[in-house]
Amino acid sequence: MPKPFRHATVADHSQDRPDLVEADGSPTWITRGTNFVIAITRVESGTRLIARDVPDEHMILLPDVGATVTMGTGESRTMPGNHLVIVPPGDAEVVAAGSGLVVRCFSSRHAELLSLARNAAAFAERDAQLAPIEDWPAPPDGFQLRVYDLEAGIVENDKTRVYRSSNLMINILCERQVPRDTRGLSPHSHVDFEQGSITLKGVHIHYLRTPWVPDMSVWRPDEAVEVGSPSVTVIPPPIIHTTRNIGEGPALLVDLFCPPRADFAKRPGMIRNVADYPLPPNLVEN
Repeated sequence: MPKPFRHATVADHSQDRPDLVEADGSPTWITRGTNFVIAITRVESGTRLIARDVPDEHMILLPDVGATVTMGTGESRTMPGNHLVIVPPGDAEVVAAGSGLVVRCFSSRHAELLSLARNAAAFAERDAQLAPIEDWPAPPDGFQLRVYDLEAGIVENDKTRVYRSSNLMINILCERQVPRDTRGLSPHSHVDFEQGSITLKGVHIHYLRTPWVPDMSVWRPDEAVEVGSPSVTVIPPPIIHTTRNIGEGPALLVDLFCPPRADFAKRPGMIRNVADYPLPPNLVEN
């Protein structure tokens, strides 16, 4: 009998109880994929988020609140909201400068968080279809705190901003103020990697379709999953998917991948911080 395709896992933090309560009482929700783990915290001014002995780079997304990020080495940077921080391996502390959300994205090598993830049971057995974590080349000037202004370089009609490190790729869609046009959706699937879809503002519907195969016993009905903010939906291959925001007001969606996507990395102009991270040799055109 063929093995059924994996289901997407949905963690709607607007409804869920937190998985971890920080020292000041701030709630943190933790959701994992096979190769990544995402921690979202609703912070107040002064909230401290500490990560110890992180074995590789991780990302901190500050969609609406400023913060100071300090490494164990003492290196420190302070930035307002609407910034992305790429953090080198080691210890890191985030101190929030106001109220809002802080999103921290790690590879699954940061094992400390994996068992706390609300969907941990779904990943008890590794999916053989998924590519493993494979680091891309380190930056020529070495690992260091890198801070990116998400407004910088945006031009009219831009829909997204993509950044990557040596192990992660994040796709931060531009904020929408009106519902997505249902005549312009983008259903697609991935062959060998998961997508972590992070909803940070607004209400979204994820449309999920399991491909048909010759054995009808593994067919499944289409799904339309409505999620609030914040939330994380992990979509495995080869599930066909697309998403739209509904209702008026701001809507913000972010996608996370580990390892980075080769198709995005090879597309000219797609990666905003391409100058900081070289491509693997097999992706460099001769």
